[in-house]
Formats: sequence, C-alpha cells, structure tokens
Amino acid sequence: MTEAPEPDVPNGRAHARNRPGTPCRVSLMVQEMAAAQAFYGEFFGWEFQPVPRRLGPGVRALLDGREVGGIGQLPPGEHLSVAWTPYLASDDVDLTAEQVRLCGGTIGVGPLDGGGNGRLAIGSDPWGAVFGLWQAEAHPGAELAGVPGTPVWHKLLTYETAGAATFYTRLFAYDPKPHGSADADRVALHLDGRPVAGVHGVGRALPRDRGPHWMTYFEVADTDEATERLVALGGRVLTPARDTTHGRVTTVADPEGARFALIRRAR
Repeated sequence: MTEAPEPDVPNGRAHARNRPGTPCRVSLMVQEMAAAQAFYGEFFGWEFQPVPRRLGPGVRALLDGREVGGIGQLPPGEHLSVAWTPYLASDDVDLTAEQVRLCGGTIGVGPLDGGGNGRLAIGSDPWGAVFGLWQAEAHPGAELAGVPGTPVWHKLLTYETAGAATFYTRLFAYDPKPHGSADADRVALHLDGRPVAGVHGVGRALPRDRGPHWMTYFEVADTDEATERLVALGGRVLTPARDTTHGRVTTVADPEGARFALIRRAR
C-alpha cells in the first residue's frame, strides 16, 4: 500500500460538471449480482436502483439517495476479472475513444449511449489497465463525495510511471508531478493545480494475476473497524492497515476478489 496525495474532495455533493480527465464515477462488474449487492449494501450501507434494461443487468449504488457507483452483471460464461473501474470525464467520448486508439490503447466497449444520462466507453491503456470514459448529459456521474462509503481517490498501479503518465496526459492534458520520495516511481496527475489521480510504478511487484490496474480508494469512518466488518462479510485483507501522512489505509478484496482500498483520511 502506498500513500496518495490528498485529493480535493469536499464533503457532500460532487461537482455538477467535471473537467475532462477527472474521475467522475466507478463501476464494478460481477458474476453474482445478488451476492455483491448484499455485501456492499451491508458494508457501505448502499441501497440499489435498477438501471434501464437496455443497458443490461445492473444497478446504481446509492447512499442517502445519491449515486456513488454502479454494479453490473458480467455476461454468462465470460471469465473476466471482477474489478472496480474508474470512469474519466470527457466532453466527447467518441473523440477521446479515438485518441485512446491513436495513443496505443484499446476500446473494448462502446462508445454507446448510457440510457440518456450520458455516453460511455470502456477501454484499456497500452499496458492493459482498464478504465472508462463518461460524457455527461443528464447525469454527471457520482452525486456524493468525501463521506464514508464514497470513492475519494484513484491510483494506477503499473510497471513504470513515465510511459503511463505520457499516455493519460495525451488524452487529458494532465500536469504530472512527482510525488513522494525521490527514489519512488510515483506521480500525481493534476488538473487546475489539484491532484485528481495517481500513478505508481511498481515494476515486477505487480500481482501476476492482475497486471497493471486502477485501484479505487473508498472513504471509511474507521479503517480498522471497517476491515473487521469486511472480513466478517467474507472479504479479505490484502495489505494490513497502516498510517500514512494522508490517513490510515489498507488494501482489501470483496468475496469475488475485486480489489479496492479503504482510507480514513487524516483530519
């Protein structure tokens, strides 16, 4: 587990409009929808609302009636990774998707209409890390931020930062800045002078079964208490909780193996 810069996340409603490149929503694709809803409903206190049928089996995850994420059903027989995927805001998903291809990435889903709420695509960078693109229309993305049960940070774990930072900066004009100690291969991606996501090069330390991937950090009120509840609900601890300059963090997995981080941010 590594430290992350302190994101500029207010408590309460998320921004109505996101600058291109800002992580604006997250989704999880699972094998067992009912089991996933039971786990996250109990763990984060989420409630769920079905999405339009034309988008396939899925639900919006709500906290206090406001969207914080989504859960979708993997197609039967597809042995794909169960993982949380961040979506990056775009003013034109079709144009950004084409830029992804031109920069060496791939687009696996879309671009397609998101039920009148926006337009989306799902792709991967040249090293295989999966991410989404979201062009807001009626729905800007997550409606609540900065409180327990909401995503507060996203970090790309990859082989090395230079190539990855260059790829994403070509898409969204980030300002990548070194973060942490001089010997650490970490950068923070900045927009308008604030960090919105991180990139951490870990070389061969990447899990063999995962490869490069994005990690979502969820806010919790108490990291240790949340970890105990997660284990009781069938989840696993991947790295023990530890204190950092930005809060107490741990990396965990849900019962299907989707990895994410928990953080009690320093106040």
